Amino acid sequence: MNETNPPPFTPQIRLYQQWLAEQRGLHFDSYDALWRWSTTELDAFWQSIWDYFDMRSPTPHTAVLERNVMPGAKWFPGAQVNYAQQVLRHVQPAHEAGFMAIVSRNEKGRHVEMSWPELRRQVASLALHLQAQGVQPGDRVAAYLPNIPEAMVAFLATVSIGGVWSICAPDMGTNAVLDRFRQIEPVVLIACDGVTYGARDFDRLAVVAELRAALPTVRHVVLHTNLAADAEDAAAAADRALQAAAPCTAFAEATSRMDAAVAQFEPLWLPFDHPLWIVYSSGTTGLPKPIVHGHGGTTIVALALKILHNDIGCSYEPNSWGERYHWYSSTGWVMWNAQVGGLLGGTTCVIYDGNPGGARDKPDWTTLWRFAAEQGVTFFGAGAAFFANCLKAGVDLSACGDLSAVRALGTTGSPLSEDAQRWGTEQFRRLRECQANTVRPEPALRQAQDDRERGLRQAQPERGVARPEQEQDIWWCNISGGTDFAGAFIGGNRDLPQTPGRMQCRLMGCAVEAWNEQGLPVSDEVGELVCTQPIPSMPLYFVGDVGNKRLLGSYFDMYPAGHGRKPGGGDLDNEAGAVWRHGDWLRIHPDGSCVIYGRSDATINRHGLRMGTSELYSAVEALPEVMDSMVVDLEYLGRESYMPLFVVLREGLVLDDATRQRINDSIKTALSPRFVPNEIFQVPEIPRTLSGKKQELPIKKLLLGQPLEKVINREAMANPGCLDWYVNFAAARAQT
Repeated sequence: MNETNPPPFTPQIRLYQQWLAEQRGLHFDSYDALWRWSTTELDAFWQSIWDYFDMRSPTPHTAVLERNVMPGAKWFPGAQVNYAQQVLRHVQPAHEAGFMAIVSRNEKGRHVEMSWPELRRQVASLALHLQAQGVQPGDRVAAYLPNIPEAMVAFLATVSIGGVWSICAPDMGTNAVLDRFRQIEPVVLIACDGVTYGARDFDRLAVVAELRAALPTVRHVVLHTNLAADAEDAAAAADRALQAAAPCTAFAEATSRMDAAVAQFEPLWLPFDHPLWIVYSSGTTGLPKPIVHGHGGTTIVALALKILHNDIGCSYEPNSWGERYHWYSSTGWVMWNAQVGGLLGGTTCVIYDGNPGGARDKPDWTTLWRFAAEQGVTFFGAGAAFFANCLKAGVDLSACGDLSAVRALGTTGSPLSEDAQRWGTEQFRRLRECQANTVRPEPALRQAQDDRERGLRQAQPERGVARPEQEQDIWWCNISGGTDFAGAFIGGNRDLPQTPGRMQCRLMGCAVEAWNEQGLPVSDEVGELVCTQPIPSMPLYFVGDVGNKRLLGSYFDMYPAGHGRKPGGGDLDNEAGAVWRHGDWLRIHPDGSCVIYGRSDATINRHGLRMGTSELYSAVEALPEVMDSMVVDLEYLGRESYMPLFVVLREGLVLDDATRQRINDSIKTALSPRFVPNEIFQVPEIPRTLSGKKQELPIKKLLLGQPLEKVINREAMANPGCLDWYVNFAAARAQT
């Protein structure tokens, strides 16, 4: 597989710049110049993205950006699009080239390879089924499914007929799901009977029944049987599940049609800003915010991000022949949406459902690597915590199979430490050295390989001059953005240098700056991450948000309207709205590379020095005995700073004076003696959201005396049981 799927030769962003030169007469002597053009000449830039990716509409748009205002920017008025239309245009060429649409594996070893024609057939069949149930454009369809091909099929079927998609992962309990789905009033529920995680089966039929009972708007249920151990058990398991969930339709039945209507099916053309999906904020307090993104904005931003910046090409294009894209995620994280986005560009998506660290009693952090080696993955993405866990577990990638096809590593979710990045870089450096030193095969086998490679070159004549990939370090595509706008602000560029611990650049079209407390942009200093120009994928609205109050409060209330809005060098008036404040600390280095320092509302401010928490975590979690950590700074309204550090140690270890000293010394060395904590406490777990983020701010508020129920939503947590320790700690501290 790896011999017939070589890495790309020309970076996608370089191809785009060549196109700009040839088609627009635009030449840029640096990436910074290109970025500045893309964030000031908005009409020219986004029109170029539309044209470069040959986005289609049966009706022309009358403008690119009708009015520059945040929130409420109106993009491509008059255009009609459909996310599913963009995906399904790849069916014929991808299939003729011999590539799959989806390759899937779960913990039980269930392996599925879905061709592009089969993807189209199932999407059409389910779409017609939903229409037969009365689903109309704008109706909401809710899904309770894991990261499996059926979830992708259900999504594409829903949006192809104008339905609005929303999904929750089956590891979420009833209350957490209802906090989300009640707000959006779905008419159809697509669910599964259960999920397998960490070598354990979790039956979810009772949850499905509770969801149905608590969602009176649901008129129809489609049930997928997911827990069957093997093909022989599938029929019996399906019968049991369908009887338990009756009345409902089997997912297999709803996707089984093979008739003229299926063959003739085409996704509906919809207005550019027709709602596509509803995603949710972390919801640390109150109900999660149901964020609505549009078809056109999501599609055009995903194409620019995925292809130009993440360098993920089309599987059947000569320059990226055989591309296979994997980003480990659950359906409860926006990276699932990003993985589906690979289909927009005609890329084979390789997905895994299960625990990337193996069973709890038998941890194995080689699971995903072995899967990637077997499937010839070319782009391997995961959360930053995954790579940190591989480092701590001492994973040796040379024992995981042939990973020579992997040419890029992607990461997000939290800042990636320098140590974790250096670990991955060194691992792949050794792999390439081993490959280079491998003994050449016997003459007959070598001749067969040469013939195969020669045939591949003849089939791909336009690839250009090969770069010496074997002489380069593995490329890290570190990105930061989020659920809020289904995209990234900071990310990668294949043609730029990379520095461990940093992201390479601000992305094209993203007018990102770091602002100080006076609301002025700063360079080479830590400041608030703001975006001073609209982006097509920014939220259309929040469901049920009267007067946009929650939307404004989430992103636009910090800075006055008009402040900092400078398109093309001139200030806008107050009616243009305010800038987007993202809630992260950002530092933009003079070379354009960037570092995210964690959430700006959970900042450490010690002795007049302000710092995000990620730097301290890098220092503390570099110690082999520390598995996880969290710090909060209780300086508040003039109080003297009190900063406790909570650590999870390796099993069997106890926090003694020697360990405390090593932690403090590490902080002194990496940061400054000013950031040594007042006290260090050993805890069973660090509280995290369902998407894996440390819940610093809720714990900070709890320790400042606010009641637990007002600062945290247990249902939005991955490990709510750990809160008792912090509640008791807060109570004890209040008495001192």
